[in-house]
This record gives sequence, C-alpha cells and structure tokens, in this order.
Amino acid sequence: MSGLNKDGVRKKIALVLGGGGPLGGIYQIGALRALDEAIEGVDFNDLFTYVGTSSGAFVAANLANQMTTAQMCRIFVKHEADVHPFQPQIFFRPATREYLKRLMSVPGLFTKACSRFLENPKDQSFLEALTILAEAIPTGLFDNEGLNDYLQASYSLLGRTNDFRKLKRPLYLVAADIERGESVCFGSKGFAHIPISKAVQASVAAPGLYMPVEIDGRHYVDGTIRKGMHASIALDAGAELVLAINPVVPVDVNAAVQAGTMEPDMLLNRGLPNILAQSYRVMAHSRMVSGMRAHGQDYPNSNIVLFEPARNDAKLFFSSVFSFDSRRIVCEHAYQMTRHDLLARKDELSPILAKFGAHLNLDTLMDEQRTISTSLYGEMLPMYVARERRKRSRVKQGYLNKLGSSLGNVAERLL
Repeated sequence: MSGLNKDGVRKKIALVLGGGGPLGGIYQIGALRALDEAIEGVDFNDLFTYVGTSSGAFVAANLANQMTTAQMCRIFVKHEADVHPFQPQIFFRPATREYLKRLMSVPGLFTKACSRFLENPKDQSFLEALTILAEAIPTGLFDNEGLNDYLQASYSLLGRTNDFRKLKRPLYLVAADIERGESVCFGSKGFAHIPISKAVQASVAAPGLYMPVEIDGRHYVDGTIRKGMHASIALDAGAELVLAINPVVPVDVNAAVQAGTMEPDMLLNRGLPNILAQSYRVMAHSRMVSGMRAHGQDYPNSNIVLFEPARNDAKLFFSSVFSFDSRRIVCEHAYQMTRHDLLARKDELSPILAKFGAHLNLDTLMDEQRTISTSLYGEMLPMYVARERRKRSRVKQGYLNKLGSSLGNVAERLL
C-alpha cells in the first residue's frame, strides 16, 4: 500500500494526467517510469485515485487496471507484448463510413443550394448558396473504435476489468459532451456503468480529428476542450497530494534554437499543422497555469506537484508516433528529464513527500548511466531485445507506416 505516514495511516495521493495525443501518452509513460523508480513509498498501482484526460485517460486507465509502468514501457513503447500487442495505427484509422455518408449527401445538398438560389436570387449569390455544401465535410478524419476494441481485449485478461465499479481504486476519465458543452467525468456517480474502454475512446476523441463517440445517446469528444488538467476532481475527492503530468507545453522557439533542439524557422517551414499545434498548446497551457493558481487558493491544505516538458525542448513537438525510434526516444527523453527534474527539485520535494511517508531514492537519481532500458532489464538484454523487435516491427509494419504516416503526422501536430 502506498503513502503510509509514521503512524501507519494511509495518505491520500492522487495521480492526474493531462492530454497531448499519442506522443503525449508516450511522454507520460516515460515520466511515470522515472517517478515510479525514484519515489520510494508510493505504489503507482495503488494510489488514492486516478484522473485522466485524453491520452492521460489511456495511461491512467491502464495504471488503475494494475498495469505497471514497466509493463506499459514494454507494450506501448518497445512493442514487446506477445498478448494483445499495441499498434499505433489504431489511432489513425480513416472514418470510411463517415466519408461515404457525407459524400452521398453532396447531390442533395447541391440540389438544395440551387433551389434556394432560384427561389430568391436577390437574397444571396449562387456561391453563397453553395456554402451549404459545408455540411458534407466529415465530422472527423479518423475513427478510434479500434482503441475501444483493443482495450476491451486487454481488460478481459485475468486481474483486469472493464468496469469502473470493480477497480481496486477510483478512476475518473474526463470527456466533453459536445452537444451540451459540458465536461463529463466517467467513473463518477451516474457514469460508472460506462465501460472503461469506451470512456477512454471518448476522452481521446480530439474534435475534427476523431469522430465524436456516442454513449447512451450522447456524443463525446476530447475532455481537454474544457480544461487540460482536471486536478480539482482528485482534490474534491479528498486527495492531499496530487502528482500531475502535463505533456502539452508550447515550444519557446528562440530558447529551443539556442538549446539545439530545433532549427530556426522550423516551426513556420513545416506548415499549417505545426502552427495549429503550437496555438493549441499556448491556449491549453495558459488555461492550465491559471487553473493551478486557482487550486492553490481553493485547496490551501493540499499539495500539487507538476511535471511537464521544458519549453526549450522541441523533441516531443516534432516526433512521430509511427516511428519505433521516435517512440523510444520520446519515452527515454521523458524518463531522463523527469529524473533531472526530481533531482533539481529535491530540496522542495523531499519535505512534501515525507509528509506522505515517501522519499526520493537519490542513489537511483544520481546514477548518470541509468536508462529506461537498464531499469527494465539490466545492461545487455535491452539492446538485443530492442534490435530484434525493431527488425520485426519494420518488416511487419513498413507498408502501414508509409500508408498512414502523412495523415498521421498531420493528426499528431493537431493533437
């Protein structure tokens, strides 16, 4: 059991994970692996409560379902699962039925536009009448039903469950009801009957990229459209310490160029998707910072410890989830940066953790040779395993990677 104080009383430590798309999820897994290793006295599969939004919902649901940080690294980053292996392409399956449905609506919409123009040609021009054709644009580029299928199968394994009510600890996954403009907390009263896999599918459904997910007659999209981090859910549940990870940070171009993580004009030269992604990150991060300030005033007796990428670090921003090497590099990078952050903040964090019966393992943090692979397997085995897995992955997925990379990279920038 995690977080016991000196009197043996269990302290209320919660985990809150924000969004960030598929690569944001990979970043969170790397950061969590570092936290899991470095913080003694905290069991990340036995916390007081878990809160996740978007990609954070995916990661939080796996932790609450007793999947360890090491297992997530092996399955989702290193692609070493023999049972229910994970394929990133499930995030980028074209919404074929939606395309066909909208395409079939074009003749009717065109007829309607012509009819309106002929009935009253002085009211609007013919081009203005044709704007009704916008209704033929699909509501999403991709269909993430494959994610629901994957998680259903994964949570059917012994020791796991697809039912919020059967979990060992409370899990709350946030999505937005697109028709009501409200946040919905799956796992809470009135929403605990929804399968966890379906709640994750809804929470990661970024508007425009994914089809809205229908649940009980309502339609849901990514919960970050309301708020990037939902720490208040954990705090309202009674959490005394919140460990939060936010992968969505706008890149500071000048600082990143000076740090050598990107080239000058790289943001502008790579087109519209990067501009939209940076704009989204600016808005989301600004709201998150304001929210954290408010939490400090509203919950003065609670502690929130936030981990996020440095703004001069562009590695996450320009990586591709389709690339095995990129996933591995992002995860390793998050692991090392979180270790560095913990060590740099040890004087700040040590007294906070001590109140919750936890402490930093400084020997682990000060081991400069330590990598995420050595933490999983030891010194030699990971290189062999990674090499063999990489060969098999490239042969097996080469065609799919080429086919989906262009659309997928656009989607990643917007996530």
